[in-house]
Parts: sequence; C-alpha cells; structure tokens
Amino acid sequence: MEPDEKEEEQKKVGAQSALPKITHAGYASLELIRYFTCGPDEVRAWTIRKGTKAPQAAGVIHSDFENKFVCGEIMSYDDLKEHGSEPAVKAAGKLRQQGKPYEMVDGDIAYWKAGA
Repeated sequence: MEPDEKEEEQKKVGAQSALPKITHAGYASLELIRYFTCGPDEVRAWTIRKGTKAPQAAGVIHSDFENKFVCGEIMSYDDLKEHGSEPAVKAAGKLRQQGKPYEMVDGDIAYWKAGA
C-alpha cells in the first residue's frame, strides 16, 4: 500500500498513531523533560532528566557551556505562546535570568551565557 493510500485508509477508519502517547509515556516513566534553544535559523529541543540544574542542561549542548556557565535567560513556552514573541515576553517581565541553582522545567526556552 502506498503512503497516500495508507493515510487515506487510516482517516477513513479513524485510526490515529499511538506514537505521541508512547513518547509521552516513555518520557514520564524515565523522568525526562525537554527544554528548547532558539536562534535565527534553528529551534532545537534538548532532552534532560527532571531535576537537572541549568549548568548541566547547558552542558548537554557543549561542555564549555557547563564549565564556563554564567547564567541562563529563561522563558517558559507557555509565556512565549501567550505573549507571541521574545520581546513581548521580556516586556511583560517574564524573561528571567537564572543562575547555577536553577532547576530546569519542562518547556523552558533557554539562552545560555558562558564566560571566556
């Protein structure tokens, strides 16, 4: 069966993929969360364990970010969705600078600052 035919047949019988449920259950059972980084050309999700502190979360990207960690500018996905843009989140006072003790939350959007 061709992919188009398969999709059409699934719609006809009301079949839905179980993959989102499986992924969610896997993340929950393994106590994993996602945080995001955003740039002009890319948005990326990073998987970390629940309870991970900011420097270790930054270290998932590169060890220098962890070793030379200064702080993270953090906003929540929900705040971005509500306000519509990073400048609007900042204007609403929802962009927070967090230091080494900050525990990452599922859906955080982070911009890391590291020293030289």
